[in-house]
Amino acid sequence: MADTVLYEVSDGLATITLNRPEAMNALNIATKVALRDAVRAAADDDAVRAVLLTAAGERAFCVGQDLKEHITLLASDREAGTGATMTTVKEHYNPIVRAIAGMAKPVVAGVNGVAAGAGFGLALAADYRVVADTAGFNTSFAGVALTADSGISWTLPRVVGPGRASDLLLFPRTITAQDAYDLGIANRLVPVGELHAEAEKVARQLADGPTVAYAALKEAVAYGLTHTLEETLEKEDELQSRAGASEDHAIAVQAFVNKEKPKYLGR
Repeated sequence: MADTVLYEVSDGLATITLNRPEAMNALNIATKVALRDAVRAAADDDAVRAVLLTAAGERAFCVGQDLKEHITLLASDREAGTGATMTTVKEHYNPIVRAIAGMAKPVVAGVNGVAAGAGFGLALAADYRVVADTAGFNTSFAGVALTADSGISWTLPRVVGPGRASDLLLFPRTITAQDAYDLGIANRLVPVGELHAEAEKVARQLADGPTVAYAALKEAVAYGLTHTLEETLEKEDELQSRAGASEDHAIAVQAFVNKEKPKYLGR
């Protein structure tokens, strides 16, 4: 895995860190490949019960596509008469977002600075966002004559509503961390100096929790967004049966009766 993305697993928590602070954690090809591999590894590892996605430095979480590399690749495309550069959506962004949003464990984004373009999309793909008070969010795409990618055309309207999403997409500008909190983009707002500690605290709390139940909750919310009430009630029945059969449910009930704090096993 490239050193532009750091990957560490400790006590059930996988920490994935974008590590190009000198480039505001922009996504060049090497970084996208490494990030794709990291989120897939976390999704597939039974020892991982929660994921923290964050970034090095304080200026930026991720400013999206590395435009310096991008312009060079576009020039090569023109010379070759191909459109190979834009296959990055299918090859990189889509698999990354699918892995984050679809993994059966919670993902926390620790947003330490500006999240723009695909960086904004990555943050929205997570289940919970802890955001530094100095951070900002910008859709960016229309500003470089592109449409949305990294799942943001699906996630943003569901977080802020279609009207607000259209405004942010059609008229890209950086909104403050407080604006993001008010819109529901940020779940928790903290001073920048406390960001990494608070994000890790939240992620570790989830890593110590009832993993099967969290996976079911994540699946239920995604399902309910695109199905009828009747279909969703049937899905809740299915998922509750799964959660009720878990060891963690038995542990939680026994701990409640004994007036103890449950110690979950994640299964």
